[in-house]
Amino acid sequence: MPIFEYKCGKCGTTFEKLLRSSDNSSVTCPKCGGNEVQRLMSTFACNCGGGSGSNSGFASSGGCGSCRGGSCSTCH
Repeated sequence: MPIFEYKCGKCGTTFEKLLRSSDNSSVTCPKCGGNEVQRLMSTFACNCGGGSGSNSGFASSGGCGSCRGGSCSTCH
């Protein structure tokens, strides 16, 4: 089951929801209960193993997610 990231249009809270399908009609904000939610585009990481590079096995938008440049000490 995929995890989708949403932002509430009523209170601005960002949250994740585990869904069987991409049916947005059943998603409500856990903070205010509003149903004016928008699904966000999210990056992902996959610990797929293999390889010998510093980021081997991880697919993401760059680095470890905390530094964006891939050169911080936590990326290695």
